[in-house]
Amino acid sequence: FTASPLFSSSTVTSPSLTVRQVVQGNSKGKGYEPKWTKKKTLADEQGSIDSLGFENVGLKGTIPVVFRQGNDTRTSMAWAGQPLRDVATQAGQYIQYGCGKGECGTCECMMNGKWVRPCIETVPATATAEGDLVIQVKAVKSKSKSSGKFFSIRSFLMGFWNNLLGMIGFVKFRKAARKNWEERKAYEDLVRRKAMEKKLAKAQQQNPNNNNNAAPGMA
Repeated sequence: FTASPLFSSSTVTSPSLTVRQVVQGNSKGKGYEPKWTKKKTLADEQGSIDSLGFENVGLKGTIPVVFRQGNDTRTSMAWAGQPLRDVATQAGQYIQYGCGKGECGTCECMMNGKWVRPCIETVPATATAEGDLVIQVKAVKSKSKSSGKFFSIRSFLMGFWNNLLGMIGFVKFRKAARKNWEERKAYEDLVRRKAMEKKLAKAQQQNPNNNNNAAPGMA
């Protein structure tokens, strides 16, 4: 490769070298660092309620609130009249909401033995004298995770079964279509034959009249 006199030798590179550098730069081998990483939350960096306590994490309130969902328990502090959904967010408790207006009932939870809807419910003022405000959250069904495989034995068998059903359906449809075509052809032949018979009968009726009309002229 010969450098052009219009450019300095420091700016001209070999094409093969440039391609090799690009390929090596794009290869995801050892030492590869992704462009994005999951950011740590404030609780991950400085600690959570369990390790630091209510006062040290900045939670204030007069009513201790306990969220229970199966075997998982989360606690927080709240004021009387504070929205219950804000308290759940503050405690890190996930609640599945629907309409957000208290109409659908998707977010229903049991608060001290009473069914409430956290999307519109607030912390009652009477909870101060009752002690801990216990809220039982409904369990959320876990979504099935994909195995990540391109195919499985079950998918292969189901695909073969679907193809077999498609072939059987195609054969049945083909037979029905052929039968329909044969019936239609026979009907058209019958109509053609009937039409020909009518034409012949009409021609025979006209021939005697023509013969009678021609006889006096010929005499």
